[in-house]
Amino acid sequence: MNLLRATPSTFGMQAGGIAEAVAAAPVAAGLRLLLVEDEPEVAREMASSLSAHGHRVAVVGDGLAALHAGSAEAFDVIIVDRLLPGMDGLSLLRALRTRGVGTPALFVTALGSVAHRVAGLESGADDYLVKPFAFDELHARVRALGRRAEDARREATRLQCDDLVMDRLAREVRRGDREIELLPLEYRLLEVLLLNAGQPVTRMMLLEQVWGLHFDPRTNIVETHISRMRAKLDQAGTRPLIRTIRGAGYVIGAAPAKDA
Repeated sequence: MNLLRATPSTFGMQAGGIAEAVAAAPVAAGLRLLLVEDEPEVAREMASSLSAHGHRVAVVGDGLAALHAGSAEAFDVIIVDRLLPGMDGLSLLRALRTRGVGTPALFVTALGSVAHRVAGLESGADDYLVKPFAFDELHARVRALGRRAEDARREATRLQCDDLVMDRLAREVRRGDREIELLPLEYRLLEVLLLNAGQPVTRMMLLEQVWGLHFDPRTNIVETHISRMRAKLDQAGTRPLIRTIRGAGYVIGAAPAKDA
């Protein structure tokens, strides 16, 4: 990833890649933003203004690159144009939400009819800003979404399923009174399952969100890690928590008790 100073004279985007803007002067810690905009001049101006307010801005110029970045990295807010090469903004937001990415998203676009706004919000966006816009309003909307992301993070620092508890701040996992030692990939795998507790998580979703792979390597890497994690989580006398749903993936949560 190239780190670029976002000043009026120096900013660039790489086709299909990410450019990152950082404030030229020391500022208070801000938000980590993903800006998806295919017009270099517009992207430069937006990134420059946002970084001047203390935010760290990663810029991508097409929808497919944004899908990869938004799935593989942690952002506080995603800012998206509607008309993008590779994958349009609506499809991008739907794909991110399908993958379980709940990062607050703001559409910034010239498409401003009521129908356009409704379609944008229904695709998974949290807010909608029409071009041309005032930068003060952009900053206010980004700050509001950033507060929402922070509130969600506070609520999600403790994940629980049955008697299994993950403390994401301390990076500790316990089942009942027993602390469970997990390797980094096992921890991330369990985290993804807990964030989707009660819902099937497909093998492809795990490959993308845990290993960062956007293709099936045709190995048993997922199955091997699931098996090892089950051995650590489930001991004699405890109910198995991770279930395999044929054709759907894996679900964390004890199976419903069968009627006597």
